[in-house]
Amino acid sequence: MSSGRSGHDAVRERPSPVRARAGAASAIGTALLGAMLVAQVATGLQTRPILLTSVVVLLLAASALAFACATHSPARVFAAFAAVVATGYAAEWIGIRTGVPFGAYHYTDVLQPALGGVPVIVAVAWGGMGLAAHAVAAAIAPGSRAARIVTGALALTAWDLFLDPQMMRLDLWVWHDPGPYRDVPISNFVGWFVVSLLVMALLEGVLTEPATWNAGLVSVYTVMAVMETIGFAFVFDPTDPLVATAGGLSMGLFTLLAWRRGRRGRPDSEAGRA
Repeated sequence: MSSGRSGHDAVRERPSPVRARAGAASAIGTALLGAMLVAQVATGLQTRPILLTSVVVLLLAASALAFACATHSPARVFAAFAAVVATGYAAEWIGIRTGVPFGAYHYTDVLQPALGGVPVIVAVAWGGMGLAAHAVAAAIAPGSRAARIVTGALALTAWDLFLDPQMMRLDLWVWHDPGPYRDVPISNFVGWFVVSLLVMALLEGVLTEPATWNAGLVSVYTVMAVMETIGFAFVFDPTDPLVATAGGLSMGLFTLLAWRRGRRGRPDSEAGRA
């Protein structure tokens, strides 16, 4: 009897395949996020860190994919990521030819490889940060699909307050009609919000249980917010207090709301749900 109970308990305590997958995915995501952090620090120590910039984006996307697989089925995660990458690429391809929806701009030849004038790494960035921003929205507004879509779009657009000034100082793209925010036109942020709405709607439609709390993905967004703020405030040459403040406050607001609200009423078991 005793040995039978012990055997039964051993079987009962053995991690389920879903929980084991979630644990492995989280561990991989954490390692990739740590590598991304190291690469980001390295970019701040170089005057023109073009190669490392692409490495950061690749690690960002890989980390986001791994963390997403902890709470959603891998097949749906990769389908959602592919849909967002395709959407981001299409928006950029149309944008450099028509000026819609971001405004008139073009990419330089610095970022390679490029397809149809759009660097591939740019589309990958849409996918990685799209997943992270959606997780932030899921934490802030778990009970409303519409609220998640709008919140996620705003969170993703907030990132561009850092991204555009940083990429312009590296001569990665050029605005034909410079605007008021470090030469970035207001139309760019309007376009980002519109495209981000589509991105969030796609993620809502493809992912299983899109409102599930995902601390790993929120951590990806948090690391980007903190590192970009530190970079513009103290590391880049020259520093840029305006961008550090605007981007830091914008992404910081979503970060704080996500951590504060995401932990309320979220049992640990949700981390392994798929």
